Amino acid sequence: MNTVETSQPLLSVRDLKVHFQIGRARLGKEKDKVHAVDGVSFDIQRGRTMAIVGESGSGKTTTALSIMRLAPVTAGSIIFNDVDLTKLEGEALRAQRRHIQLVFQDPYSSLNPRQRAGEIVRMPLMLMGIGTPAEQREKVSELFRLVGLRDDQQVLFPHQFSGGQRQRLNIARALATDPQLVVCDEPVSALDIAIRAQILNLLRRIQIARGQSFLFISHDMAVVEHICDDIAVMYLGQIVEQASRVAFFSRPLHPYSVALMSAVPTVSGGREKAANRIKLAGDPPSPINPPSGCRFAGRCPAAQALCQQEPPSLREVLPGHKVACHFVRVEDGRVSAPLDGHKAFGKVEQMA
Repeated sequence: MNTVETSQPLLSVRDLKVHFQIGRARLGKEKDKVHAVDGVSFDIQRGRTMAIVGESGSGKTTTALSIMRLAPVTAGSIIFNDVDLTKLEGEALRAQRRHIQLVFQDPYSSLNPRQRAGEIVRMPLMLMGIGTPAEQREKVSELFRLVGLRDDQQVLFPHQFSGGQRQRLNIARALATDPQLVVCDEPVSALDIAIRAQILNLLRRIQIARGQSFLFISHDMAVVEHICDDIAVMYLGQIVEQASRVAFFSRPLHPYSVALMSAVPTVSGGREKAANRIKLAGDPPSPINPPSGCRFAGRCPAAQALCQQEPPSLREVLPGHKVACHFVRVEDGRVSAPLDGHKAFGKVEQMA
C-alpha cells in the first residue's frame, strides 16, 4: 500500500447521483426511480487505493461504472485531473477513457474467445491509436512480463489459460494505455483463495512500481484490508463511513460497518465470536422508495426514534474519519459510538 498523497486528488466525486427509471408511468405520476447512488462524495489521491465496500445492491458497482461514464449520471460532478467527466461527450470523453481503465470481475466472460491473448492486450492501443505497430508489439511483451505471463503465450486463446492467468490478461489489457486510475470491480471474487492472493499481490506490486491509483470494489473485508489505503462503506446508495485503512480496521464507528466486520469469518475463537456476531434482521429497504430518515435504521441494533425521522449527514469525527450516524459523538476530544462495547469482530486475517 502506498503512502503517497498530494493536496490535489486525482479524482474528486461530489454529490454523485445515479437514478434509473423503471416500469410504466401511472396516471398523473412519473415512472418509479431506483436510487442506485444517492449523493456520494469522495476523493482518490494519486498513488493510493480507495476501496468501496458493502452488500450486494449497495450501489458500489454503479458508482464505479458512473465514474467511467458507463452508467448514466443523474447529478453531481466527477472531476478527474481537473476535468469534469460528466460534461464530456463523444471524442472528448473517449480521449479521457485511456486514462481510466477497468479490470472486470469475471475472467472468463470478459475476454473474447476468438482473439489470441496478444491481440486482446494490444486492442486498446489500436483503438486509441497509441504507438506504431512495432511499438505496440513491444508494449504487449512488456505487459506480459509485468503480469507474470510468458511471451510465447501471446499466441494462445483464452480457453487455454487458467482462471488466474485470464485475470492477469485482464490486468495487462487494463494497463495497456498507461491509465492513471484503474477501476477493479470484484477482480478476485471468481478465483480460489490461493490464486486470489497472487492477483492481489500483483496489483499491489504494480501500484508501487507504476504509481497508479486504484478504485477497488469489493464485499470481502479481508481482501479490502489487504489491498486498500482508504475505505468507503456504502449502504443503499450512500456512504455511511469513510476512513483510512488503519483507522477503519482499528475501530469501525458506524453500526453497519461493525456488522460487516462482525460477519468476517475467523479461525481464532471462531465459535465464541460466531455466537456474538451482530445478526441484522430483514433486508435493506427498497431503493425505489428509500426511507426519509437513516436508511439503516430499520436494521440497526442501536436505532432510536431520531434515526427514523432525520437522515444523518456524513461528518468528520476524527481527522480523515467520516461517519453518517446521529449517535457517533465527540465529547472532550473522545469519540463514542453506539456499538463500542461489541467485541465479536477482531482484526481481519491477512491473506498470504
